[in-house]
Amino acid sequence: MADVAIRKPVLAGRLGGSATVRLTVAQAASRVALRAPAGSLAALSKALGLSVPTVPKTSGRAGARSVLWIGPDEWLVIDEDGADLMTVLSGVSAVHSATDVSHRNLAIIVSGPGAEKTLAAGCPQDLSLFSFPIGAASRTILGKAEIVLLRTDKDTFRVECWRSFSDFVFGLLDEAAHDAGH
Repeated sequence: MADVAIRKPVLAGRLGGSATVRLTVAQAASRVALRAPAGSLAALSKALGLSVPTVPKTSGRAGARSVLWIGPDEWLVIDEDGADLMTVLSGVSAVHSATDVSHRNLAIIVSGPGAEKTLAAGCPQDLSLFSFPIGAASRTILGKAEIVLLRTDKDTFRVECWRSFSDFVFGLLDEAAHDAGH
């Protein structure tokens, strides 16, 4: 019998935060970077089971699946149930490009009354509820790392980042959470 290496997920078991902020690593999810012209969105929406958003800084959600607008012809599709998004999208004959980025990204959930203040410590974007309401999504930066940010509730954000930056992003958020707790 051959030795099998067991790979430990990045940030496995890592928790952080403060009295006002909780940091948790989200469960594994399927992710696809999707590019398409406007004429393909109806077919893609039908295949995905939700409307692909066309307005900047918005998202769509149905069940465990979200589609985040991150550019004029670019979206990040996230399925928290781990559905095979590439198979779902391979049946669409409309012009599009889909790239599986499931193993490139991971998500950190930032929640609690100090979540907005925690993120603001490293993100230049206005994260007030008025400017960045529930369902808002954008590609932005946190410190020196590119992230995709989704507000899922009044005091909850999903921070998508590349695995290679995850330790930095988690550490920055943890430090900021402690500052937000004071």
